[in-house]
Amino acid sequence: MLLPTRMAVLNHVEKVGTANLEEVMESLKPSYGSEKQFNKELYLDHLMALEANGYLSLKNYRLGTDDELVLSFEITDDGRAAVGKYVPQGYR
Repeated sequence: MLLPTRMAVLNHVEKVGTANLEEVMESLKPSYGSEKQFNKELYLDHLMALEANGYLSLKNYRLGTDDELVLSFEITDDGRAAVGKYVPQGYR
């Protein structure tokens, strides 16, 4: 059984400290890569929603090699609390 996608994204950022969209997708690809919702647009929505709800904060941004905006997020104290409360120990 897998975590809901948004919680898996939050859990990944909690594990690594800071992550951008590409890093999150690369990490979750083995588990979620075969799902239709596994695309940049929806995963960016997950990151932005987690930021809007106070679980992540934007750490920095830059232009990537293909002139695409790269946003890096870090977990907040509320995000850590949510992972601690809702993510089973086996997934952390």
